[in-house]
Amino acid sequence: MKALIAMSGGVDSSITALLMKEEGYDCIGVTMKLHAERSNDKCGGENDIKDAKLICDKLDIPHEAKDYSSGFRKCVMEKFVETYRNGGTPNPCIDCNKHMKFKGLLEYADTIGADVIATGHYARICYNDDTSRWELLKATDDNKDQSYVLYNLTQDQLSRVRFPLGAMTKDEVRLLAEKHGFVNARKKDSQDICFVPDKDYAGFVDRFDGKKSVPGNFVTPEGEVLGQHKGITHYTIGQRKGLGIAMGSPLFVTKIDAKRNEVVLSHGAGLYKKTIRISQINLISVDFIRGPVKASVKIRYKHKEQAATVHQIGDDLIEITFDEPQRAPTLGQAAVIYDGDKVIGGGTISEIPD
Repeated sequence: MKALIAMSGGVDSSITALLMKEEGYDCIGVTMKLHAERSNDKCGGENDIKDAKLICDKLDIPHEAKDYSSGFRKCVMEKFVETYRNGGTPNPCIDCNKHMKFKGLLEYADTIGADVIATGHYARICYNDDTSRWELLKATDDNKDQSYVLYNLTQDQLSRVRFPLGAMTKDEVRLLAEKHGFVNARKKDSQDICFVPDKDYAGFVDRFDGKKSVPGNFVTPEGEVLGQHKGITHYTIGQRKGLGIAMGSPLFVTKIDAKRNEVVLSHGAGLYKKTIRISQINLISVDFIRGPVKASVKIRYKHKEQAATVHQIGDDLIEITFDEPQRAPTLGQAAVIYDGDKVIGGGTISEIPD
């Protein structure tokens, strides 16, 4: 069988290529050039392409770099900007996985006759004979589990995707890379959004299409004006630092009202929410959540999943009620539903009832 290996230039995808070749696959490495403006950095920049090619040469497999920057700008960067301007907080890695790394690479795999694609994600895939469905499972290493950002995978995609690192730890991956003399064995993992390496998200939004942030009012939940903000793109739910408002005790962003261009501040009241609703849903282990059912739900990548009752109330609407109120659920972020290690599905937080 032929395998397309998504080669980012990092150690995880390099070991993925090694393991797939050792399994007997006829491999080809492909690096996605995602962000044309940063030619030497992440998102398939020149340095990543160079490292990926070195590894492919060492493994004696072909390598190529393909330009996906146009689709990346449309499906990831434009949505990132739009979400911030609408008062939400986007998760571009999820959008990139959905629209680029899996949809885009599987389409290319078809053109070159590749049976499967393999990536360096830490997650597991198995087939359930009882339900006749492919399932997405957490990685065995909780510290590296990436199932949260993979909930959009479909049954067809899961049948053709391989995650060789799902049962490994990061230390094991690095040691194996050192054993094989890989140049990137100790290459640091990227912790930033690849197209905003300086973490100035508001600055990126302003620069993206030349539309500047519009200042507005900081207000209390009752509507009392406390001062002026720099533009809603500078803030996210739960934020405490950088507000520039002194009230004797810490203030937090508890709501962003894009229509009124207001940022609501409080001393913490309203920060904890018990109920959220998600849309743009993708379900993996079932076609429809007949319920209500008990499950656990994760509302941020580094957030430990919490006990909740999940009720699908429409074709594209799920209501999630947590056993205990959760701090700062945020519009635009993903909520992913688990049954133990198994991903039931997930969606984008679209409503947070008062």
